[in-house]
Amino acid sequence: MHAIGIDIGGTKIAGALVTEDGEILAEDRRPTPAGDPTAIVEIVVAMIERLSAGHEVIAAGVAAAGFIDAAQSTVYYAPNINWRNEPFQQRLSERLDIPVTIDNDANAAGWAEFRYGAGRGSTDMTMLTIGTGVGGAIVSGGRLFRGGFGAGAELGHLRVVPDGLPCGCGARGCIEQYGSGRALLRLANDIADVGGIGLPLAAARTEHGVLDGAIVGEFIAAGDAGALHALQDLGRWIGQACASLGAVLDPQRFVIGGGVAAAGYLLIDPIREAYLQHLPARGYHPEPEFLIAELVNDAGVVGAADLARIHAAQH
Repeated sequence: MHAIGIDIGGTKIAGALVTEDGEILAEDRRPTPAGDPTAIVEIVVAMIERLSAGHEVIAAGVAAAGFIDAAQSTVYYAPNINWRNEPFQQRLSERLDIPVTIDNDANAAGWAEFRYGAGRGSTDMTMLTIGTGVGGAIVSGGRLFRGGFGAGAELGHLRVVPDGLPCGCGARGCIEQYGSGRALLRLANDIADVGGIGLPLAAARTEHGVLDGAIVGEFIAAGDAGALHALQDLGRWIGQACASLGAVLDPQRFVIGGGVAAAGYLLIDPIREAYLQHLPARGYHPEPEFLIAELVNDAGVVGAADLARIHAAQH
């Protein structure tokens, strides 16, 4: 039975018609009117109706960045969209004749990887999404972990440095400030300031006025020593966080996604090395696999659709 998956981001809304096997049959994309909740409802309703036309659709799932309640109906808070205690599921259900559920975008992406991507075949998987910030998802015993209030698995806000760098969440020392794409740019700029292996990065910064993700990514792909050093530092921070998560969750696999994961083994290797250095009682139990996410940009819509299908079947 088909389901619709919608992924609401800060700049675009993506939608897809998805089969039970995770195959995308049709897609749609629209710009996000981030400051207008009513306009978002209109776009999502129209997208679901377009994608459903001519197909038997059992449910629709919507994924968005933010805190979602345990009932998968209300968005407590969405940082990139003007939502505060938004009854989004109700507003959609009033307009649609199929069941609708709401989920966190990192949860949806993690579930997609667990079901159809790098996590398939496991029962316990932890995913970290390394983009501008750090997102996360936990699957334990084959079930997606949401927490008692629905806002669990905010792995980017695991504290790794007491009284460290201030984070947008209001705390200090979160892994998001040390293991994200934004942190990679800070590390690359620090290396450029020192000189030595940072001279090529410094020259690029002078030429372009700033080091952005695309420039640093090109330097990494070219094997530049300074950019690789920054990436390795990033990986060490992520690995340290994974060791803390591993002590609590004991996953069979860590799946690393997001834009920075395009670096592949260049990122995975320092993550694994730092994980083993910080893991309690190393050598006395099996070690998890570290894998790069497979579904990339499709994970959000595929995961949202599958979670909606499961929810509809259970209710």
